[in-house]
Amino acid sequence: MSRKVIILGGGPNRIGQGIEFDYCCCHAAYALKEEGIDSIMVNCNPETVSTDYDTSDRLYFEPLTFEDIMNIVGLEKPMGVIVQFGGQTPLNLAVSLRKAGVNILGTSADSIDIAEDRKRFQEMLHKLDLLQPDNGTAFTYEEAKAVAKKIGYPILVRPSYVLGGRAMEIVYVEKNLEKFIKEAAEVSGEHPVLIDRFLEDAIEVDVDLIGDGETFVIGGIMEHIEEAGIHSGDSAMSLPSYTLSEAILSKVREATYKMAKELHVIGLMNVQYAVKDELVYILEVNPRASRTVPFVSKAIGVPLAKLATKVILGKKLKDLGFTREVITNHVAVKESVFPFNRFPGVDVILGPEMKSTGEVMGIDKDFGHAYIKSQLAAGQRLPKKGNVFISVRDKDKRSIVFIAKKLEDLGFSVLSTSGTAAALGRSGINVQVLPKIAEGRPNILDLMKDGKVQLVINTPSGRMPREDEVKIRSQVIIYNIPYTTTISGAQATVNGIEALVKKDLGVKSLQEYHKSISKKIGKTKRKDK
Repeated sequence: MSRKVIILGGGPNRIGQGIEFDYCCCHAAYALKEEGIDSIMVNCNPETVSTDYDTSDRLYFEPLTFEDIMNIVGLEKPMGVIVQFGGQTPLNLAVSLRKAGVNILGTSADSIDIAEDRKRFQEMLHKLDLLQPDNGTAFTYEEAKAVAKKIGYPILVRPSYVLGGRAMEIVYVEKNLEKFIKEAAEVSGEHPVLIDRFLEDAIEVDVDLIGDGETFVIGGIMEHIEEAGIHSGDSAMSLPSYTLSEAILSKVREATYKMAKELHVIGLMNVQYAVKDELVYILEVNPRASRTVPFVSKAIGVPLAKLATKVILGKKLKDLGFTREVITNHVAVKESVFPFNRFPGVDVILGPEMKSTGEVMGIDKDFGHAYIKSQLAAGQRLPKKGNVFISVRDKDKRSIVFIAKKLEDLGFSVLSTSGTAAALGRSGINVQVLPKIAEGRPNILDLMKDGKVQLVINTPSGRMPREDEVKIRSQVIIYNIPYTTTISGAQATVNGIEALVKKDLGVKSLQEYHKSISKKIGKTKRKDK
């Protein structure tokens, strides 16, 4: 009688559901094949490789519901079920499947529950002496108001157990709280709404780790280019980190290993951190594959999802030859791809609710060139010269001065509206002042239409943006003008343009980058011996 394992996929593709989980499911099927075990895929997405006829030994094109999965388990009688490769959808079923007597392979259902349950998770962090932003839970507006008052604004409001940051909002003042609590409560259902203190201007960090219950190895530490508050599925990321100090990275590593050991991780784990004022805060822990697993695997040359499957089946990382973090000597930048051109008039602003539908990657020796390649792959052709339009909110006016100065030094002409122009003018930057859209012509919309704007930097004025801002940001999509809506994104863009002006892009295969990593790892090992 053949041995069988069921892999639960991510379900239908939609905005907020990363196709990256499908990559993990495919690698799980390939690993099972290598181990001589029949793979049974349960997924209902016609657009993915996991549902191709030759990926798994058997495919059930069924919804990812408890009832459907129990029917398949009853029919197939597998050794067990893998829930950690399809994202949040199968993970949410782990506890109920275990209670029904299904063997959950890999990290235990109880450990998954510790990471998902707010109270148990808090207890674990307290035990390990790790920091997290002040937080609370609420079922009603009154409860939420009390929590917000206690922890202080701004707060992040989000439903429990959702994928893609659905109905997640940053709330700055009490008058907006009722509306967002109502929306989150509808999505949360019987579970409480989660309320966290929002750390403004923090740097967000993602870590992917693989563990076999005894040995734990970090796959990659990624620094988000956009500041905290933008969903990790929408953020651009750099591997390795490009601004964090070794001291901070050591704290991140230490915290990651502590939690992996405590949760007895068997397979993959993802942790999201926020770094502010030299302190490292844990935002969330997912004992499953994350969207960044394909990116990290390609950057370091190690198929993490495939290794994780073999670990889940009982192999040890030592036997598989992966026992230490790979430190690359190249930079890989992950950029998200958005469907905005399919929705004319939509505002391109990013926030805690995921809007991307895919991702691309740029690799080079330095951050600037890797970033430029990621932008090209995502459909943004950054200019080497021309006019740049800059309009930012008050809190960003000091930061934008250095960016504008650098662009001027690179030969760009700066256009702006009166408020931002005044701040730039005081710092000696030559600015052409444009009238506001309702005040006169030619305004920014006219210049964009005439092809006279090559880059737009526009940070939002608040949760309810001004009408002018929305018009400008929706027009960049119509005319395919490169844009950025965050200060950190603007800094990365200028870095990329500067790198491009100094030296043209070169091309090297992924295998060549991996070869140089292998040499580096080989040398390190010999030195240790």
